Amino acid sequence: MKTQKMKRQGFSLVELVIVVVIIGVIAAIAVPRISRGAKGAGDAAIRATLAGMRNALDMYAAEHGGTFPDGADQAAVEAQLVAKTAFDGSAGTDFGPYLRTGFPSIPIGENKGASTITIITSGDPVVDAASVATGVAWLYSNDTGKIVANSMLADGGTPAQNYRDY
Repeated sequence: MKTQKMKRQGFSLVELVIVVVIIGVIAAIAVPRISRGAKGAGDAAIRATLAGMRNALDMYAAEHGGTFPDGADQAAVEAQLVAKTAFDGSAGTDFGPYLRTGFPSIPIGENKGASTITIITSGDPVVDAASVATGVAWLYSNDTGKIVANSMLADGGTPAQNYRDY
């Protein structure tokens, strides 16, 4: 009597379950690592952006007798940073420019892409942050030259906590 050999046509249910479990374990390990990497990249991006702006402000102060760009609004401060200036900060040919295109947009948070800035004429930008409207990317004190980022992360913090001094 001949025995008839059957050819396998597919995978058994047990084999499929094992593959699904293995994929689930790999996903459980990989997804948290990827999300941590994205948060770290956002923090690094905002640190780099702030470092560039702080360097520009420090260079301006070094060449203008220790005074920082002064103005009542964003346009006035940006004009001193993106154009050549005289020693007193007015238009001239002696110093600058310090930034190429003005204040950069914020790279993370709810205000991502915004480049608006609020000028604080005296005091600490972080202390005064509670009174700033939403949608503002940067808070700058023109008497101290301090600039902080409004990352406005959805972490339940107060507005003053959301202005981060990275």
